[in-house]
Amino acid sequence: MSTLAWIAIAALAVWGWLLLGQGFFWRTDQRLPGPAAAPESWPDVVVVVPARDEAEVLPRSLPSLLGQDYPGRAEVILVDDGSTDGTGRLAGELAARHGGLPLTVTSPGEPGPGWTGKLWALRHGMALARARGPAFLLLTDADIAHGPDSLRLLVAAATGHRLDLVSQMARLRVASGWERLIVPAFVYFFCQLYPFRWINRRRPLATAAAGGCVLLRAETAERARVPESIRQAVIDDVSLARAVRRAGGRLWLGLAERVDSVRPYPGLTELWRMVSRSAYAQLRHSPLVLAGTVAGLALVYLAPPAALFAGLLAGDAPAAWAGGLAWAVMAGTYLPMLRYYRQPPWLAPLLPFTALLYLLMTVDSAVQHYRGRGAAWKGRTYARPETMPDR
Repeated sequence: MSTLAWIAIAALAVWGWLLLGQGFFWRTDQRLPGPAAAPESWPDVVVVVPARDEAEVLPRSLPSLLGQDYPGRAEVILVDDGSTDGTGRLAGELAARHGGLPLTVTSPGEPGPGWTGKLWALRHGMALARARGPAFLLLTDADIAHGPDSLRLLVAAATGHRLDLVSQMARLRVASGWERLIVPAFVYFFCQLYPFRWINRRRPLATAAAGGCVLLRAETAERARVPESIRQAVIDDVSLARAVRRAGGRLWLGLAERVDSVRPYPGLTELWRMVSRSAYAQLRHSPLVLAGTVAGLALVYLAPPAALFAGLLAGDAPAAWAGGLAWAVMAGTYLPMLRYYRQPPWLAPLLPFTALLYLLMTVDSAVQHYRGRGAAWKGRTYARPETMPDR
């Protein structure tokens, strides 16, 4: 057989493993577990929202938090992290207009040495929250809109299943053409890297969280020294999950049904920036891991269609058959995520093109790092961001 045929067969073998041996990552049925019964008494909760220049999205997200239908005592702390667009003032106006849960707006000043901006804001907000003595903290981003029963369901799941961290992957906005092409694949790749079933096992095989919506038991946060123990992390959600796991906490992560991101990414530039700002940090700034990632993406996602078309042109039947079958399995595993995002199935065969874009975004992230630009977000640049060790 030709070299091309062997490459296609190798890609098909990898897809056979991914289909059956990677925690059924492609299934989208990991949803918030319901308790057998409601808590006898609902614990106190403080919602902490770090916000930097979020005036555009705040009118669609903050009222959803203030309007939570929660049977216990709850309040919201919005940490205005050096905004220049009037985020803090707008938050106060929205609270006065909509009412609901009590709102406190505060500002921590510029990040201290060794802190990334979001975690510095969380540190300030969590310190204020702990003074209230809540049982749980809900850490949620300023672009996340919650259904009116979101907090109640999160707390019921945590108390009913004795979970220390309950996190939901917010449903990201999918409206523009580029969002349809890239956003569902972003979540698909995340699930492939961190299979939710592996995370949710009593004896977990992976550790991760989704930073847009994290319900955290307050005593566990203290025990894990969060956020101080992860203060330099750019990929803060995964680092948070690992810190909680090391402290003996039990995690749950799944796809959201009542939690949505309202942040628009209308063009390729915005989506590219979203991915590339932290992609090389995820690879721990290792050239060897980067090379392996590029080779892996090329074999798994690019080789199947290349083998199919090249095999057809060259009359190489084994290469064409193996490449086509691998591509079909790939597209089939992508269909559940497209259904979750209510997108048409004809997008599934385009996954290799999307993977090529992610490959280029990852390489660009490394290039920016070695140019000294590091991870950048909302006007701040972190020259050498760190991630927590994978333990």
